[in-house]
Amino acid sequence: MANSQTVMAMIRLARPPFRNNHDKVAFAIHSSFISSGYILTATGRPAFADDALSSSSQNDVGIEGWNEFDGEYAFVYANPKKGSKKILVKCLAMDDKLLVDAIADGGAEPAHLEIKVDKYAEESIEGDYSAQFKNLDKLVTDLQSEILDKLDGKPKPVASRAQSSSERNEEPRYYDDTPISLGPRIHPSGVVVPPIPGNGGYSDLFPGPGAGMYPGRGGFGDGSMLVGPTDPRFFPFGDGSDRPGFMGPPQPGMPPPGARFDPYGPPGVPGFEPGRFTRQPPRGPGGGHPDLEHFPGGSDFI
Repeated sequence: MANSQTVMAMIRLARPPFRNNHDKVAFAIHSSFISSGYILTATGRPAFADDALSSSSQNDVGIEGWNEFDGEYAFVYANPKKGSKKILVKCLAMDDKLLVDAIADGGAEPAHLEIKVDKYAEESIEGDYSAQFKNLDKLVTDLQSEILDKLDGKPKPVASRAQSSSERNEEPRYYDDTPISLGPRIHPSGVVVPPIPGNGGYSDLFPGPGAGMYPGRGGFGDGSMLVGPTDPRFFPFGDGSDRPGFMGPPQPGMPPPGARFDPYGPPGVPGFEPGRFTRQPPRGPGGGHPDLEHFPGGSDFI
């Protein structure tokens, strides 16, 4: 496996001429392949040929002509320890990036990597190769994981486990650990009730669990608008006189407890007197539909 020390040793050994920062990064890529056990079988013009991968040549060649094209680089490698299959690597300079694509002979999809050259190449005196590169460790690591390992068919490393809040020096986050009933319950009436928060007390005023749980009904008179499957109005519990806030069944001709008249018209305007909106006596059989008889006496005033 290549590392920054072996890659720099290969660069110093080859002593290549660099015209720009793209040249430097392209040659560092080549040196990473050589450090990983590959041999160079073609570069420059021969590597751009249509039959570069199908060529039977397995001979090691020099680096002459590797940067003869401005902004384009091509290398063909073979690894004697891994059979005769060849690998084609092409690099394309685009603005401040170097786009790298590598594919094995017979491969279905190339490995790809985009490199920002200014992060790894320095403008410095020619010949001092150590001073012409920076962050070489990072460059070699990225090449190993995104290009070399993929060509070898190695799976991408699984990310390490998430750190706890104490390991990240963050304030701990607290959650409601109240148990929640996960299984269905059977109501005394025989109705099977889906899972509902076991500790109750949740409502639209005090939200509880998120999606996937049926809402629980809040207490009587708490202002909640939620009506869950266990709401007492769904079951024959009587007239409600034994529950707080319920005054028993309404009396005939009497408004329900707490009822009041809220005028919705200007005072003194005919037709809006409070007496006009009282409950009418029970109707006998026959006659028109009650929704069509707005007022008694044949009046159609609305």
